[in-house]
Amino acid sequence: MIPASTYANIDAVSHDDMANAIRALAMDAVQAANSGHPGMPMGMADVATVLFTKFLKFNPAHPTWADRDRFVLSAGHGSMLLYALLYLTGYERMPLDEIKKFRQLHSHAAGHPEVMHNAGIETTTGPLGQGIATAVGMALGERMLNAQFGDTLVDHHTYVIASDGDLMEGISHECCSLAGHLRLNKLIVLYDDNGISIDGKTDLSFSDETAKRFQAYGWNTWEVNGHDPAQIEAAIHQARESDRPALISCKTIIGLGAPTKANTASSHGSPLGEEEIAGARKNLGWIHPPYFIPEKILQAWRTAGARGAADYAEWDKRYQAAPAQARIGFEARQDCEILPAATKAIAEYKKQAVKDKPKIATRAASGQVLEAIKTLVPQLVGGSADLSGSNLTKTKGVPDVVQAGNFKGRYIHYGVREHAMAAAMNGLALHGGFVPYGGTFLVFSDYCRPAIRLAALMEQRVIHVMTHDSIGLGEDGPTHQPVEHLASLRVIPNVKVFRPADPVETAECWELALQNSGGPSVLALSRQNLPTVRTDYNENKSARGAYVLSDCKGTPQVVIMATGSEITIALDAQKLLEESGVAARVVSAPCLELFATQKDSYRAEVLPPAALRVAVEAASQMCWDKYLGEHGLFCGMSTFGASGPYEELYKHFGLTAPAIVTKIKDKLQAKS
Repeated sequence: MIPASTYANIDAVSHDDMANAIRALAMDAVQAANSGHPGMPMGMADVATVLFTKFLKFNPAHPTWADRDRFVLSAGHGSMLLYALLYLTGYERMPLDEIKKFRQLHSHAAGHPEVMHNAGIETTTGPLGQGIATAVGMALGERMLNAQFGDTLVDHHTYVIASDGDLMEGISHECCSLAGHLRLNKLIVLYDDNGISIDGKTDLSFSDETAKRFQAYGWNTWEVNGHDPAQIEAAIHQARESDRPALISCKTIIGLGAPTKANTASSHGSPLGEEEIAGARKNLGWIHPPYFIPEKILQAWRTAGARGAADYAEWDKRYQAAPAQARIGFEARQDCEILPAATKAIAEYKKQAVKDKPKIATRAASGQVLEAIKTLVPQLVGGSADLSGSNLTKTKGVPDVVQAGNFKGRYIHYGVREHAMAAAMNGLALHGGFVPYGGTFLVFSDYCRPAIRLAALMEQRVIHVMTHDSIGLGEDGPTHQPVEHLASLRVIPNVKVFRPADPVETAECWELALQNSGGPSVLALSRQNLPTVRTDYNENKSARGAYVLSDCKGTPQVVIMATGSEITIALDAQKLLEESGVAARVVSAPCLELFATQKDSYRAEVLPPAALRVAVEAASQMCWDKYLGEHGLFCGMSTFGASGPYEELYKHFGLTAPAIVTKIKDKLQAKS
């Protein structure tokens, strides 16, 4: 039970009145939807009220203002906290009608926050740990842009509200360790330490000394009563002056005000119920009907939202007074358009590759493409999860971002932190001003997958350079040889998976990834050397997803589709088939997702219905069946790989031209 004195004088526009407006909206919306999480918004309303009324730099009239503070609700299950704040502070795209449609189809107030910059939603959250990790990327982005453009144009904080669940997830260790190493002092995390999870009290499974944990990362920490506005305000003031990332542990009561469900798991993920809400209204001194915010309280919130107009006007004045070159550079970074000069450089690279016909790994070709475009795409920022020399993601002469005070670089050493790397790249992209790419082995895409999925959902341009893409990596064995990974990435909606066959296709795939502004791209690249198979360079044929690489005379009896390192095998098989009188066509398919978007007529032209269709890929068959048809043939992997020289592995698993030709002839004979 809350002391009555805490909520006395309800007619005054006090902190309590403003915080209770959040609690009431959360209770009402969750109840109306018969679904949602009322407890966290009710518990963190005091913290959020202090943050939004006294500290957060934002302007609802200009929601995409480049120098706004970023606010990330990592505890995305408590989404009504965010939606209430956006409505109360006056964001046009979050009117009360949207809140009344909470969790309904097409509502801006989705079950968990879904990125909508022009409505004040900075990132999609819900999968715990992803929000705080994404925020690390945002905070890093702020420091990197600040290093280039100075305090005049870039000087803002990134605030996070995180839950117990966020800090239990392993990704929180990776990202917070990295943030501490880089001393991202503009990052402030407000930890909702309510001691409750879905199963009950957190001490069932969680007994960390959180403050000590974060101090070990190199953070500064504070502990406050999350219902004492003065303590909250003082801690945020101090955190803003910190020389390191800041964690403020806010001891709160989940479901504050609910007569029987406060401080219990029953307020976490279910509506309170009409009787409980009535009791909460009484305890809070909130006598108003559902969704009704008294004018005085609403205007107080709108005044809080309007205070950022002065900050915006001052920033705009500085921006207009900045040198023309700085303004042009800043605008270019925000637009993230790929300059024609970069496209030209890629075309020149392709031309030279066709001329020289090098035999190199596609990971090496990728590194050469990066060398060619590094000065022409200023938004490009790279990195690797401690595999720079293997991924070949680091270009010559590009300075590192290695420690606090050195944010002018364009290459990030993420350490062995694939989870954090992928999420931080999302944060860099969401922040604006960057086209991030990061490297690891394809088999470790499993660690990156949650963040890749969110990038796809958020339609963010993030490029994953994933090398050692098959059994072709050889002796490291099945633990490092991806088999199912191409398929697992291809089935994520809005992800483009590129597996180029040679330097020309590698350059084309890089061009397509840079142009893919509406989603993430994965470049699956070989460890072993591959010959240059393309003899032309004028058209980006990879843009079609699949195309005829080598045709036969007359109508093909067989069409062999392949990707990456298996293209050479397909070409050798084509020759053997021709020698035995079988007309075969070879189709290179560097991106099945792009091929699926082509017109039916084009796909039928490339893959004649009457021909036997064969797919060759040192990976799982999944995703090929729709192109193979009912009677097609797949030559690939149905088991894990093995340890040994890659040439022997290809023989062992039947991925050689003679073995494939034998299977094709058997299939043709069976058809006849």
